[in-house]
Amino acid sequence: QVQLVDSGGGLVQAGDSLRLSCAGSTTFFEVYLMAWYRQAPGKERELVATITQFGDTNYADFVKDRFTISRDNANNTLYLQMNNLKPEDTANYFCNFDARLGHWTDRATYWGQGTQVTVSS
Repeated sequence: QVQLVDSGGGLVQAGDSLRLSCAGSTTFFEVYLMAWYRQAPGKERELVATITQFGDTNYADFVKDRFTISRDNANNTLYLQMNNLKPEDTANYFCNFDARLGHWTDRATYWGQGTQVTVSS
């Protein structure tokens, strides 16, 4: 029943920017890793970027230097700032948390429903 809600997608032109957001439907005790994935029609889902609980970030080569992943620690909110968007960035973007709901609860994976990003030329 726990769900992440991602938002911020839309239709833009090449070179434009978007900021995606993701927040949980409940309060997490601890979030170890936050990530953004994307999936285009007919393509496999691919990892876009990650940020650890300590703030360490990693990016896929195809978005490096264009996208920035960040978090709001107080609200357990995840962001993806996407600059200089390209048509090949067109995909459904999903947020993902590796987290625990409580101190005595095992780590688990939670997904957003996806937000569509469409980039025209």
